[in-house]
Amino acid sequence: MTPLLRFQVVFSSRDERMSRSTISTFQLRERFPDADSARRYLESRLWKDGVKCPKCKAGRRVTARKGGFYRCNVCHLDFTVRTGTIFERSHVPLQKWLYAMYLLVTARKGISSMQLAKECGITQKSAWFVLQRLREACANHLSKLDGTVEIDEFYVGGRGAHKHTRARLRYRVSRPDDKTPVMAMRERGGRTRALPLAGTGALSIERAVRENVEVGSTLHTDEYAGYKRLAPDYKHETVNHGQEEYWRNGVTTNGVESVFAVMRRGLHGAYHKASKKHLARYVNEFAWRLNEGNVTRHTLERLDSFVDAVTGRQITYKRLVASNDKAPYPHPL
Repeated sequence: MTPLLRFQVVFSSRDERMSRSTISTFQLRERFPDADSARRYLESRLWKDGVKCPKCKAGRRVTARKGGFYRCNVCHLDFTVRTGTIFERSHVPLQKWLYAMYLLVTARKGISSMQLAKECGITQKSAWFVLQRLREACANHLSKLDGTVEIDEFYVGGRGAHKHTRARLRYRVSRPDDKTPVMAMRERGGRTRALPLAGTGALSIERAVRENVEVGSTLHTDEYAGYKRLAPDYKHETVNHGQEEYWRNGVTTNGVESVFAVMRRGLHGAYHKASKKHLARYVNEFAWRLNEGNVTRHTLERLDSFVDAVTGRQITYKRLVASNDKAPYPHPL
């Protein structure tokens, strides 16, 4: 076999292996070339047992109309596959929504609204709204973590020294200035949860852990004293980072530290800034991508998981930009 022929055979086999785990943007657009093909796909995922009314959940007395519209003869609701989902009342075509989902699950560090606007041919304002709705869908409710769970926190936000003089209220080297703490919990060999906190006090940490980790699980943390209140109900083991101890007989937080590494690179490299108001959605996006967007799964399987999470997560643009909604976390801790 000549070297050129050998190269062609190896290259072809690599292409075949890649096609078993992912699809290209060209293949995605071939699969969903227009809004009608995207609508049929969404209906097959969201209505697996047939068309159902999103209001009364009846499926026997639904009449199909033109253009993907349906009429429920029980509650007299006219609806489409968009109703009751993150796509509701959006003028963005459905095939562009699917393309945005594809980009979000395949971009390891996320995709900015500026880049999405260029890729989809929509305005940056619409792209930002699309991304925020997609992040809202990422906040799916998982069962509590169990087994061995690694826990740690890090701070998100700019440094006080980098602020303009008029905006710089105070700056202390020993204390993060105007930053939001984010806690991440990673099941050993399993799922990940992450959420912003109101503070890093013992009560905030205890509540966050109890709401997300099964009692009786093994917790691996650093030596921070805020975790001591959990000792009666959890098996708590620590590593002393202050003494440069990062692993001891299987006790480590290196797994959850890798979650922070991805978040930092995404927030700094792709998004550059995440406001306190929307930080919970950005954190949910990274956690979802680690759980459902694992690269070991085929791209279409990851896309299916994303579509399955869109129901009941609708949010309006008015609520997103409302000035009175400043909470950086859905449930203050």
